[in-house]
Amino acid sequence: SEMCIRDRLTECMNLCDKYEKIFSRTADDSELYQLNHRELTPVKGTEDTYQVSASLAELVSKGLDYSVLSEGAFDIAIEPLTSLWNFTAENPKVPKDSLIQAALPKCNYHNISVDTDKNEITLKTDDTAIELGAIAKGYIADRLKDYLVSQNVKSAIINLGGNVLCIGEKTDNSAFKIGIQKPFADRSETIAVMDIRDKSVVSSGIYERCFEQDGTLYHHLLNPKTGYPYDNGLISVTIISDQSVNGDALSTTCFALGLKDGLKFAEKKGVQAVFITEDYELHYTDGFQDEINVTDVES
Repeated sequence: SEMCIRDRLTECMNLCDKYEKIFSRTADDSELYQLNHRELTPVKGTEDTYQVSASLAELVSKGLDYSVLSEGAFDIAIEPLTSLWNFTAENPKVPKDSLIQAALPKCNYHNISVDTDKNEITLKTDDTAIELGAIAKGYIADRLKDYLVSQNVKSAIINLGGNVLCIGEKTDNSAFKIGIQKPFADRSETIAVMDIRDKSVVSSGIYERCFEQDGTLYHHLLNPKTGYPYDNGLISVTIISDQSVNGDALSTTCFALGLKDGLKFAEKKGVQAVFITEDYELHYTDGFQDEINVTDVES
């Protein structure tokens, strides 16, 4: 069985590589990069429609759904802004304001359409480009779960950093213990611990990728309306859902909407959520504690 486990883990790594080659915004051999840079050949009879893989069409379609639902608070056309704010650079800097203002009108999900029957994506203007960073990890986690379940795996935990997806429960029939990370602390420090069975837990926070410039902290959760990071009193949002891709999209969307509207949105979408505000207070969706056993960690 050890061989079997190793094979499955190898296959999981292969799946991660496969999807990285589709969804990466920065790798120039990825399908998304080639779409964004118009390196694919347009569909016959069109100038702006491209045939893509089923996975890319599906994920872009999902991203569009959330862009529409959140009225653009979550916007998959934010790539022109994301690439200006290079959070993965050696020493990131705040982009020139004039460049940010020039990028803003390009970020508009209305300029993207998808036909999931034909796996075709239309980019309606020359400078429309897609960013899937906020949902790709969740989609990949769900595909890993599908694969493991197809191999009759009854108990597993998939952790893609910020995205944790549980298959079943622990082998002794107890729940998985999933910690909510203490913001800005060491990865191993938790602020609360939840009992989770067969669910996805996704967190979006301002501590994941950020830098300081002139005494101000800039984080990677950008507001598509201003071009700058959200400054709404939130530090992180954690979503507990069945599917990781939904948790991923919702964590970003609910963060964008702020505490009051974000909690309402999560409740409307039928998921449980916990929001952490700048004062390190935890705010739960209605009925959270009835559904999920949660233990606060004494600091």
